[in-house]
Amino acid sequence: MINALRTETFEINMGPQHPSTHGVFRMVLTLDGETVVDVVPKMGYLHRGIEKLAEENTYVQGVTFTDRMDYLSPMTGNFPFVLAVEKLAGIEVPLRAQYLRIIAAELQRIASHLASIGFLGNDLGTWYSPLMYTLREREIILDLFEMLCGARMTPTYMRPGGVSQDLPEGFKDRCLLFFEKNMPRIMGEVPALLTDNEIVQMRLKNVGVLPAEKAIACSVSGPSLRGSGVKFDIRKAVPYNAYDQFEFDIPTGTKGDNFDRFVVRYEEIKQSMRIVRQALANLPAGPIMAPGITRNLRAPAGSEAFARTEASRGELSVYMASDGGVAPYRCKLRSPSFINLTALREMLLGSRVADVVVTLGTLDIVLGEVDR
Repeated sequence: MINALRTETFEINMGPQHPSTHGVFRMVLTLDGETVVDVVPKMGYLHRGIEKLAEENTYVQGVTFTDRMDYLSPMTGNFPFVLAVEKLAGIEVPLRAQYLRIIAAELQRIASHLASIGFLGNDLGTWYSPLMYTLREREIILDLFEMLCGARMTPTYMRPGGVSQDLPEGFKDRCLLFFEKNMPRIMGEVPALLTDNEIVQMRLKNVGVLPAEKAIACSVSGPSLRGSGVKFDIRKAVPYNAYDQFEFDIPTGTKGDNFDRFVVRYEEIKQSMRIVRQALANLPAGPIMAPGITRNLRAPAGSEAFARTEASRGELSVYMASDGGVAPYRCKLRSPSFINLTALREMLLGSRVADVVVTLGTLDIVLGEVDR
């Protein structure tokens, strides 16, 4: 009779020095050999105090802080903040400004998902080839943002009451040319390099599985929730701005594994292009800013508002209350990167060490809105 080999578990820190972990985030892994038997996420120290900073600055100034939360998707960070201010102060936004916000937000979603797909390839060990391809197209979107508002990564384009600037001459043609010339190239290269690659499929399929019921119990949202087969998108379920005037589909996965989350983001890029095309084709005339908006905007004392949006990583919500001053009395942010991490332990138990950073990568977190 052969005696069973006696083993002992041990703990290791993965990150933040690991080349594929994200920002200052680290995980305390309890391992039995190469198998993960427990995970304790550690958020690190990146706290920016954005909520308290927003309470010390005017409603207009507060928009700048939202650029710096999810710095890979700042346009979608602007969105819920300005919506909350507008609800608080009873501001009606012109329809043209609503369309311009949607154009900016969906272009940002495309840029964010391209970065996510490229960095996931890096996490898988492909080094920088897929990442360079996806960043190539992302750069063009940042050029469009620079053309739109003069900034690439901290745009502060959306303002309480509307947007900072109208579409410049040539923007529409340049955007549509980008969709027709550049995007078909990258949308063909991603399957060739990653989706149809059997090594990539072996690394992603049936790994990091998050069943639908667990995803819902953990309040996961965005592509990570839809990858688990839950067809929920705030743009459809609780339409805001003018999203109810657009036609688009909600891509979902079936198993909730790393591969499904990857494919959902790829498919969402197609839907975002579809929305932008509709917005450019049907852009209404009119003003881009509500009348009477001043730098020292005030909201009625005792009023409160809640705005929820579908950001690139999931539900980004803002609660705001007013005491009648020029700054919010209370500002609270609900960020998807932070909430989605609650499911990480469930996704990693039983997996191998080599799969840990890949599974983390499919959650697509940004530490600026985790420790905000």
